[in-house]
Amino acid sequence: MTSRLCETFLRGSLRFSTIRKLSAATEHTPLYLRVSGHQFSLLLKDPDQPENAKSLKVVIVGAPNAGKSTLTNQLLGRKLFAVSEKVHTTRSRAVGVLTEDETQIVLLDTPGLTTPIKAKKHHLEESLLVDPFASIKEADLVVVLVDVSDKWTRSKLDYEVLKCLALNSDVPAILVLNKVDLLKNKTLLLDITAQLTEGVVSGKKIRIRGAEKPCEKLAAKPHSRHTEPHSESMKDGASQEGQEKNRLSQEELKALKSRRGWPLFKDVFMLSSIDREDVETLKRYLFEGAKPGQWQYHSEVLTDQGPEDVCINTIREKLLQYLPKEVPYSMTQQIEIWKESEDGVLDISIKLYVKKDTHMKMVIGSGGNLITRITQEAENDLMKIFLREVRLKISAKLRK
Repeated sequence: MTSRLCETFLRGSLRFSTIRKLSAATEHTPLYLRVSGHQFSLLLKDPDQPENAKSLKVVIVGAPNAGKSTLTNQLLGRKLFAVSEKVHTTRSRAVGVLTEDETQIVLLDTPGLTTPIKAKKHHLEESLLVDPFASIKEADLVVVLVDVSDKWTRSKLDYEVLKCLALNSDVPAILVLNKVDLLKNKTLLLDITAQLTEGVVSGKKIRIRGAEKPCEKLAAKPHSRHTEPHSESMKDGASQEGQEKNRLSQEELKALKSRRGWPLFKDVFMLSSIDREDVETLKRYLFEGAKPGQWQYHSEVLTDQGPEDVCINTIREKLLQYLPKEVPYSMTQQIEIWKESEDGVLDISIKLYVKKDTHMKMVIGSGGNLITRITQEAENDLMKIFLREVRLKISAKLRK
């Protein structure tokens, strides 16, 4: 009760402070700041929940490039999160909010689970090593997404995903097999399901050809969340705080490496995240699973991302799509101009800072063709997201 009162007081104080600052803002305040301020104010609004409110917090986890952001966009019915065929498009946890009638679903789109070595290789922020594990602790349901079109990874759950599940075995989880449309031999889905569930769904054995005998449940053995670190990751300089490897014993980590699946899934879905009908089935399941509880956000909120974050991520999506190997991962962006012109168009100017001269030539392209194409495609996407005319300019500069 005390913590709830403190939270209410803090929310009210922040809201009053924000509104006072926004009211004091003059017409000369840059649109960039005013839009961000409005978004912040909206997030601080008390949820306008009905009397019989229901809610469900869903965290979507999986290996990099499993299709988490695509699925989140489809569930929301609007493209709010960047999507790319390259790994690590999502750089930090982002929230999508789906509110219908008396029910609110909060979707936590997390970065692909990774390791310190891979994070260093792709110039990733250290937060990417922690965000998914922090998100799962506050979830009501975990959606484990697996790309069945990848023949190298589809028959075994990612090791980092298994660690997430082992540390949070009390949180209900479902298995979602994604990209089934790309699988020519659909009978393989039965074998994949058997392997990833260890032949058990919702506590019952499933009769599927090739089903493996359930392994001893790791979750059945209590483990301390304060176990002394035994992981090799500490050698890589990863932060000790929030690292899940430090919370499992060496014995438990070793046991996880021999596992292919998880026997505690309550349900299994097979879908294509780009198929609206498939996604609707999963969406109905989430709404049916919502429990009586307070909403976290006002019904007008679609995401916790600011407009500038959406813009940066949209451009990053294009850079990942068109630039090879490590080039897009080593680049940074800076918003130079964000203003509304006299004709009502939102003018945005972005500066790309490039690490090497060779990278600069790749970004510009022959005769400036590539940077022009990236600009045009990003501009079109931003107009659909912001529902207004956008004039985007992207330039590149060699980082000194």
